[in-house]
Amino acid sequence: MEWLLAPATPAAASALRTELTAFLRRHAQERDEVEDAGLVVSELVGNAVEHAGGPVWVGLDWSAAQPSLVVHDLGPSFDLAALPPSGIGSIRGRGLWLVRQLAGDLDVVAKRGTGKRVRTVLPVTRRVEPTYDPPRREVNPLPTPDEAGPRGFGREPFLRALVVELARTAENRQGPAAAEEMVAQVGATVGGQMEDEYRRARELVGRLTAEQVADCYLRLKSAIDGDFYVISVGTDRIVLGNRHCPFGDTVRRAPALCRMTSSVFGGIAARNHGEATVLLDERIAVGDPECRVTVLLGDAARNNPGGHHYRQDH
Repeated sequence: MEWLLAPATPAAASALRTELTAFLRRHAQERDEVEDAGLVVSELVGNAVEHAGGPVWVGLDWSAAQPSLVVHDLGPSFDLAALPPSGIGSIRGRGLWLVRQLAGDLDVVAKRGTGKRVRTVLPVTRRVEPTYDPPRREVNPLPTPDEAGPRGFGREPFLRALVVELARTAENRQGPAAAEEMVAQVGATVGGQMEDEYRRARELVGRLTAEQVADCYLRLKSAIDGDFYVISVGTDRIVLGNRHCPFGDTVRRAPALCRMTSSVFGGIAARNHGEATVLLDERIAVGDPECRVTVLLGDAARNNPGGHHYRQDH
């Protein structure tokens, strides 16, 4: 990473220190170390801006455990050994003394023409990122070859594969319950956003009726390439069918994704009718020709022990 300060002003030096410190903080093992590193950056860049009288180049290399900071300028060089040990005698001396106390490694090298290069190692350690190198899935990998177009895999196959593979990975590593819980959480958030969009589009406020809830379901599923249709709507239940899953045939490889429908439908119904229970009566994901979903509302949901239960206060 490299920066050029031209003109080299105190304001530019301050802005660079802020940017560099923020970068260090994002990647540091211990956030407490960043303040000392920020002081070192401030002193070295500030000295160059104040005394060099020209452009200043700053480079940061964090390929090792601790980052190396290099500051180039066109000003006169100086001998570190000639500075008083405590930095007494000049502001620059005190600043460089502070750098040596914090960083412990400071080199000043004169350029062949004019100027100098000041190098130090910042007193901050990079956070160790775990390495993951899993084997490629060989059984039914996604996207499938027939989903590729003339320019390769498009956006839809890629995103579908991403969602399905995440669900499959969670299920394989932590079990079906963990995968369903993860998908349900996603559905709860997405469902809330979809309900808000429906209300804006229909200009609705207050409690949605059962008919409006069903209309909301059809709107949101149609928008993502589902083929849901209403079988029946009553005061205590909504029954829907579906001819095509938004995830396509790939849903058969990750049935946990059915929890997305359950969570989206259940959350919307519960927010408007107090409680809801979603029964996934038939599922394309497990081999049924179509999906059939029953959403029980209010007391009907409360009195039914089966299905997936949702409450308004969640």
